[in-house]
Amino acid sequence: MLKKRIIFTLLFDNGQFMLSRNFRLQNVGNLSWLQRNYNFADVAFFIDELIVLDVSREERDPDAFCAALEGISAGCFAPIAAGGGIDSVDYARRLLRSGADKVVLNSALADNPALVRDVAQEFGQQCVVGSVDVKKEGEAGYSAYIRNGSERLNMPLEEMLDGHAEGHVGELYLNCIDRDGTGQGYDFATLDLLPDGWSLPVILAGGVGNAKHFAEGLDDERVDAVATAHLFNFVGNGLKKARHALLDGGIELAQWPDKGTVDLSGHERAGA
Repeated sequence: MLKKRIIFTLLFDNGQFMLSRNFRLQNVGNLSWLQRNYNFADVAFFIDELIVLDVSREERDPDAFCAALEGISAGCFAPIAAGGGIDSVDYARRLLRSGADKVVLNSALADNPALVRDVAQEFGQQCVVGSVDVKKEGEAGYSAYIRNGSERLNMPLEEMLDGHAEGHVGELYLNCIDRDGTGQGYDFATLDLLPDGWSLPVILAGGVGNAKHFAEGLDDERVDAVATAHLFNFVGNGLKKARHALLDGGIELAQWPDKGTVDLSGHERAGA
Protein backbone atom coordinates (compact mmCIF):
# COMPACT_ATOMS: atom_id res chain seq x y z
CA MET A 1 0.00 0.00 0.00
CA LEU A 2 1.36 3.41 -0.99
CA LYS A 3 2.05 5.88 1.79
CA LYS A 4 -0.06 9.01 1.90
CA ARG A 5 1.61 12.37 1.33
CA ILE A 6 1.78 15.94 2.62
CA ILE A 7 2.45 18.54 -0.06
CA PHE A 8 3.40 22.19 0.33
CA THR A 9 2.45 24.56 -2.50
CA LEU A 10 4.24 27.82 -3.30
CA LEU A 11 2.54 30.51 -5.38
CA PHE A 12 4.79 32.74 -7.51
CA ASP A 13 3.78 36.01 -9.16
CA ASN A 14 6.51 37.75 -11.19
CA GLY A 15 9.28 37.60 -8.61
CA GLN A 16 7.16 37.50 -5.47
CA PHE A 17 5.65 34.68 -3.42
CA MET A 18 2.02 35.08 -2.56
CA LEU A 19 -0.77 34.16 -0.20
CA SER A 20 -4.08 33.38 -1.85
CA ARG A 21 -7.62 33.63 -0.53
CA ASN A 22 -10.33 32.59 -2.98
CA PHE A 23 -7.66 33.18 -5.66
CA ARG A 24 -7.13 36.81 -4.63
CA LEU A 25 -3.40 37.27 -4.10
CA GLN A 26 -1.42 39.02 -1.37
CA ASN A 27 2.32 39.59 -1.68
CA VAL A 28 4.43 38.17 1.16
CA GLY A 29 8.01 38.33 -0.15
CA ASN A 30 10.61 37.46 -2.75
CA LEU A 31 12.98 34.50 -2.95
CA SER A 32 15.27 35.97 -0.29
CA TRP A 33 12.32 36.26 2.10
CA LEU A 34 11.33 32.69 1.33
CA GLN A 35 14.85 31.40 1.95
CA ARG A 36 15.02 33.20 5.30
CA ASN A 37 11.68 31.87 6.49
CA TYR A 38 11.47 28.48 4.77
CA ASN A 39 14.73 26.62 4.44
CA PHE A 40 13.48 23.83 2.22
CA ALA A 41 16.44 21.64 3.08
CA ASP A 42 14.78 21.47 6.51
CA VAL A 43 11.17 21.66 5.38
CA ALA A 44 11.78 18.74 3.01
CA PHE A 45 12.06 16.44 6.05
CA PHE A 46 8.42 17.13 6.92
CA ILE A 47 6.75 17.23 3.52
CA ASP A 48 6.67 14.58 0.83
CA GLU A 49 6.56 16.88 -2.17
CA LEU A 50 6.70 20.55 -3.07
CA ILE A 51 4.59 22.20 -5.77
CA VAL A 52 5.60 25.57 -7.21
CA LEU A 53 3.03 27.36 -9.36
CA ASP A 54 3.41 30.50 -11.46
CA VAL A 55 0.10 32.25 -10.83
CA SER A 56 1.17 35.60 -12.28
CA ARG A 57 -1.82 37.77 -13.14
CA GLU A 58 0.06 39.93 -15.61
CA GLU A 59 2.33 38.68 -18.41
CA ARG A 60 4.44 35.81 -17.09
CA ASP A 61 8.23 35.99 -16.90
CA PRO A 62 9.49 32.44 -17.56
CA ASP A 63 13.10 33.45 -16.85
CA ALA A 64 12.21 34.74 -13.39
CA PHE A 65 10.12 31.68 -12.61
CA CYS A 66 12.86 29.27 -13.69
CA ALA A 67 15.43 31.21 -11.66
CA ALA A 68 13.22 31.01 -8.58
CA LEU A 69 12.67 27.31 -9.17
CA GLU A 70 16.42 26.74 -9.38
CA GLY A 71 16.92 28.64 -6.12
CA ILE A 72 14.26 26.66 -4.29
CA SER A 73 15.41 23.29 -5.58
CA ALA A 74 19.12 23.86 -4.85
CA GLY A 75 18.94 22.40 -1.34
CA CYS A 76 15.58 20.62 -1.41
CA PHE A 77 15.66 16.84 -1.76
CA ALA A 78 11.85 16.48 -1.83
CA PRO A 79 10.35 15.95 -5.29
CA ILE A 80 9.15 19.19 -6.90
CA ALA A 81 6.31 19.73 -9.36
CA ALA A 82 6.15 23.04 -11.22
CA GLY A 83 3.59 24.63 -13.49
CA GLY A 84 1.66 27.67 -14.55
CA GLY A 85 1.70 28.94 -18.10
CA ILE A 86 3.06 25.77 -19.68
CA ASP A 87 2.24 26.21 -23.35
CA SER A 88 4.72 23.87 -25.01
CA VAL A 89 6.76 20.73 -24.50
CA ASP A 90 9.87 22.91 -24.61
CA TYR A 91 8.72 24.98 -21.64
CA ALA A 92 7.87 21.82 -19.70
CA ARG A 93 11.38 20.59 -20.45
CA ARG A 94 12.84 23.87 -19.23
CA LEU A 95 11.02 23.56 -15.91
CA LEU A 96 12.34 20.03 -15.49
CA ARG A 97 15.85 21.26 -16.19
CA SER A 98 15.36 24.04 -13.62
CA GLY A 99 14.79 21.57 -10.80
CA ALA A 100 11.28 20.18 -11.22
CA ASP A 101 10.60 16.44 -11.21
CA LYS A 102 7.05 16.83 -12.54
CA VAL A 103 5.06 19.46 -14.40
CA VAL A 104 1.59 20.77 -13.55
CA LEU A 105 -0.95 21.46 -16.29
CA ASN A 106 -4.23 23.27 -15.68
CA SER A 107 -5.76 25.20 -18.57
CA ALA A 108 -4.38 22.74 -21.11
CA LEU A 109 -6.61 20.00 -19.69
CA ALA A 110 -9.54 21.85 -21.20
CA ASP A 111 -8.27 23.86 -24.14
CA ASN A 112 -5.16 22.02 -25.31
CA PRO A 113 -5.49 18.26 -24.71
CA ALA A 114 -2.89 17.68 -27.42
CA LEU A 115 -0.29 19.43 -25.26
CA VAL A 116 -1.16 17.21 -22.29
CA ARG A 117 -0.75 14.18 -24.53
CA ASP A 118 2.55 15.43 -25.98
CA VAL A 119 4.04 16.21 -22.55
CA ALA A 120 3.03 12.77 -21.30
CA GLN A 121 4.51 11.08 -24.36
CA GLU A 122 7.74 13.05 -24.02
CA PHE A 123 8.33 12.68 -20.28
CA GLY A 124 5.96 9.94 -19.13
CA GLN A 125 2.50 9.97 -17.60
CA GLN A 126 3.99 9.91 -14.10
CA CYS A 127 5.56 13.30 -14.82
CA VAL A 128 2.23 15.05 -15.44
CA VAL A 129 0.05 16.49 -12.66
CA GLY A 130 -3.35 17.62 -13.84
CA SER A 131 -4.60 20.62 -11.87
CA VAL A 132 -8.31 21.39 -11.60
CA ASP A 133 -9.79 24.41 -9.79
CA VAL A 134 -13.48 24.14 -8.90
CA LYS A 135 -16.02 26.52 -7.41
CA LYS A 136 -19.55 25.99 -6.13
CA GLU A 137 -22.14 27.82 -8.21
CA GLY A 138 -25.17 27.74 -5.90
CA GLU A 139 -27.82 25.19 -6.77
CA ALA A 140 -26.15 24.62 -10.13
CA GLY A 141 -23.40 22.65 -8.39
CA TYR A 142 -19.70 23.04 -9.11
CA SER A 143 -17.93 24.47 -12.12
CA ALA A 144 -14.31 24.07 -13.19
CA TYR A 145 -12.20 27.16 -13.84
CA ILE A 146 -8.98 27.76 -15.79
CA ARG A 147 -6.53 30.68 -16.22
CA ASN A 148 -6.00 31.31 -12.51
CA GLY A 149 -9.70 30.97 -11.80
CA SER A 150 -10.70 33.73 -14.23
CA GLU A 151 -12.53 31.64 -16.83
CA ARG A 152 -15.38 29.26 -16.10
CA LEU A 153 -15.70 26.17 -18.24
CA ASN A 154 -19.02 25.29 -19.77
CA MET A 155 -18.43 21.58 -19.46
CA PRO A 156 -18.71 19.08 -16.61
CA LEU A 157 -15.51 18.20 -14.79
CA GLU A 158 -15.96 14.58 -15.85
CA GLU A 159 -15.93 15.64 -19.50
CA MET A 160 -12.82 17.76 -19.01
CA LEU A 161 -10.97 14.85 -17.44
CA ASP A 162 -12.27 12.29 -19.91
CA GLY A 163 -9.38 10.59 -21.65
CA HIS A 164 -6.60 12.20 -19.60
CA ALA A 165 -6.51 9.32 -17.13
CA GLU A 166 -5.62 6.93 -19.94
CA GLY A 167 -1.93 7.59 -20.39
CA HIS A 168 -1.81 11.39 -20.09
CA VAL A 169 -2.15 12.46 -16.44
CA GLY A 170 -0.33 10.73 -13.61
CA GLU A 171 -2.23 12.34 -10.73
CA LEU A 172 -4.78 15.05 -10.05
CA TYR A 173 -4.42 18.23 -7.98
CA LEU A 174 -8.01 19.14 -7.01
CA ASN A 175 -8.36 22.63 -5.55
CA CYS A 176 -11.49 24.30 -4.19
CA ILE A 177 -11.57 28.04 -4.93
CA ASP A 178 -14.23 28.66 -2.25
CA ARG A 179 -12.01 27.18 0.49
CA ASP A 180 -8.70 28.50 -0.86
CA GLY A 181 -6.85 30.33 1.91
CA THR A 182 -9.79 30.31 4.32
CA GLY A 183 -8.43 27.82 6.84
CA GLN A 184 -11.90 26.26 7.09
CA GLY A 185 -10.88 22.78 5.99
CA TYR A 186 -11.33 20.85 2.77
CA ASP A 187 -14.54 20.66 0.74
CA PHE A 188 -14.94 16.89 0.41
CA ALA A 189 -17.92 17.29 -1.90
CA THR A 190 -15.46 18.19 -4.67
CA LEU A 191 -14.29 14.57 -4.66
CA ASP A 192 -17.77 13.51 -5.77
CA LEU A 193 -17.13 15.39 -9.02
CA LEU A 194 -14.54 12.89 -10.21
CA PRO A 195 -15.55 10.58 -13.05
CA ASP A 196 -16.82 7.13 -12.14
CA GLY A 197 -13.94 4.69 -11.92
CA TRP A 198 -11.29 7.38 -11.40
CA SER A 199 -8.25 5.50 -10.17
CA LEU A 200 -5.36 7.95 -10.37
CA PRO A 201 -3.90 9.52 -7.20
CA VAL A 202 -5.75 12.61 -5.97
CA ILE A 203 -4.12 15.56 -4.21
CA LEU A 204 -6.74 17.53 -2.27
CA ALA A 205 -6.13 21.26 -1.85
CA GLY A 206 -7.93 24.35 -0.58
CA GLY A 207 -8.82 25.17 3.01
CA VAL A 208 -6.10 23.84 5.32
CA GLY A 209 -5.68 25.80 8.52
CA ASN A 210 -4.09 23.24 10.83
CA ALA A 211 -2.87 19.65 11.15
CA LYS A 212 -6.41 18.44 11.93
CA HIS A 213 -7.46 19.38 8.41
CA PHE A 214 -4.56 17.33 7.03
CA ALA A 215 -5.76 14.36 9.06
CA GLU A 216 -9.36 14.73 7.86
CA GLY A 217 -8.17 14.77 4.27
CA LEU A 218 -5.87 11.80 4.62
CA ASP A 219 -8.58 9.80 6.39
CA ASP A 220 -10.66 9.91 3.20
CA GLU A 221 -9.90 6.82 1.14
CA ARG A 222 -10.30 8.82 -2.08
CA VAL A 223 -7.41 11.10 -1.12
CA ASP A 224 -3.79 10.12 -1.69
CA ALA A 225 -2.19 13.43 -0.68
CA VAL A 226 -3.14 16.69 1.01
CA ALA A 227 -1.77 20.09 0.08
CA THR A 228 -1.58 23.53 1.64
CA ALA A 229 -0.42 26.82 0.16
CA HIS A 230 -0.81 28.87 3.34
CA LEU A 231 2.70 30.05 4.21
CA PHE A 232 1.91 31.49 7.63
CA ASN A 233 -0.08 28.57 9.07
CA PHE A 234 3.05 26.42 9.09
CA VAL A 235 5.89 28.92 9.53
CA GLY A 236 8.79 27.92 11.80
CA ASN A 237 8.43 24.27 12.87
CA GLY A 238 4.73 24.11 12.02
CA LEU A 239 5.13 21.47 9.31
CA LYS A 240 7.32 19.35 11.59
CA LYS A 241 4.69 19.44 14.34
CA ALA A 242 1.91 18.67 11.86
CA ARG A 243 3.71 15.64 10.44
CA HIS A 244 4.55 14.24 13.86
CA ALA A 245 0.93 14.72 14.96
CA LEU A 246 -0.28 12.78 11.93
CA LEU A 247 2.18 9.96 12.52
CA ASP A 248 1.19 9.81 16.18
CA GLY A 249 -2.43 9.61 15.04
CA GLY A 250 -1.72 6.54 12.93
CA ILE A 251 -1.64 8.14 9.47
CA GLU A 252 0.49 6.09 7.07
CA LEU A 253 3.22 8.56 6.07
CA ALA A 254 6.80 7.93 5.06
CA GLN A 255 9.25 8.30 7.93
CA TRP A 256 12.88 9.32 7.96
CA PRO A 257 15.17 10.63 10.71
CA ASP A 258 15.57 14.32 11.50
CA LYS A 259 19.23 14.84 10.82
CA GLY A 260 21.82 17.16 9.25
CA THR A 261 20.76 18.75 6.01
CA VAL A 262 22.06 21.17 3.43
CA ASP A 263 20.64 24.67 3.29
CA LEU A 264 19.64 26.54 0.14
CA SER A 265 23.11 28.01 -0.30
CA GLY A 266 24.64 24.53 -0.33
CA HIS A 267 26.55 24.66 3.00
CA GLU A 268 26.46 21.83 5.57
CA ARG A 269 24.72 22.68 8.79
CA ALA A 270 23.51 21.14 12.04
CA GLY A 271 20.57 18.77 12.38
CA ALA A 272 16.99 19.91 12.01
